[in-house]
Amino acid sequence: MKIGIDSYCYHRLFGEVYPHQNQPEKLITVEDFLKKAKDLDVDGVSLESCFFPSFEKAYLTEIKGMLDDYNFDRVWAWGHPDGLEGGKNTKEFGLMMDSFECAKNIDAPVMRVVGSSLMFRNEPHHEQIKRLVDMFKEAVKKAEDYNIKIAIENHIDFNSDEIMQILEGVGSDYLGVNFDTGNFVRVLDDPVKAAQKLAPYVFATHIKDVKLQEDVTADTWHFFASTPVGRGLVDLKGVAEALKAADYAGFLAVEIDSLHPDFQGQEEAVVEESIKYLKNTVGNI
Repeated sequence: MKIGIDSYCYHRLFGEVYPHQNQPEKLITVEDFLKKAKDLDVDGVSLESCFFPSFEKAYLTEIKGMLDDYNFDRVWAWGHPDGLEGGKNTKEFGLMMDSFECAKNIDAPVMRVVGSSLMFRNEPHHEQIKRLVDMFKEAVKKAEDYNIKIAIENHIDFNSDEIMQILEGVGSDYLGVNFDTGNFVRVLDDPVKAAQKLAPYVFATHIKDVKLQEDVTADTWHFFASTPVGRGLVDLKGVAEALKAADYAGFLAVEIDSLHPDFQGQEEAVVEESIKYLKNTVGNI
């Protein structure tokens, strides 16, 4: 299995600092992230568009040059934090459609998207699913034109059965899943069972491990807080085996969001440990 990193691991260092986190001493750039990924000797990167200073073709072409030089597999990641807002935000839908051009300019074969988020998790899911199916039926036409596959992330919103409803409702080979292991835990869906169900449709991943954070209430989104991969609740080997059985051809992209207090402010060490764990544990699967 190929191993990679999502740039959201360093969200605090990019300047997106959660209220319970400390400000970084220095901000990083997309180019800095790519150099970090190269130093960690990974196979691929998922690039969060929210951290890009420009979407101009000239700048994206420079980033593509770095990606090519480093021989990275790549995913263009659109939609942070709330994406299509459960299918209610038509302006964001237009921006998502525009993002195919960005993905093309960095030569990404997959674009991760966000259909909903934890902000809408308590709104009726069947209505969100219906709206999103309608939107993605339109989006896959453009995806086919660009030959870029769409990977919808489970974003602390839907469980695996609900993700399957969206996929079946659209019924296109150009719509699949960005499989986030930790986010399935956060909606009380077993990641291994979810992987066994969704693996044939997975185009990209977020390999996130989590454990209970005891100093927050159970309805807080980071009640299951991020840890180094291998130190939390997720059976990552079971997930990797399910993906491998379905001939998953992408990479396993480490992602961290709200770090557990045991690891607060230690993004770089957590990412390094996670990469080593995956290489040693699932790299030969």
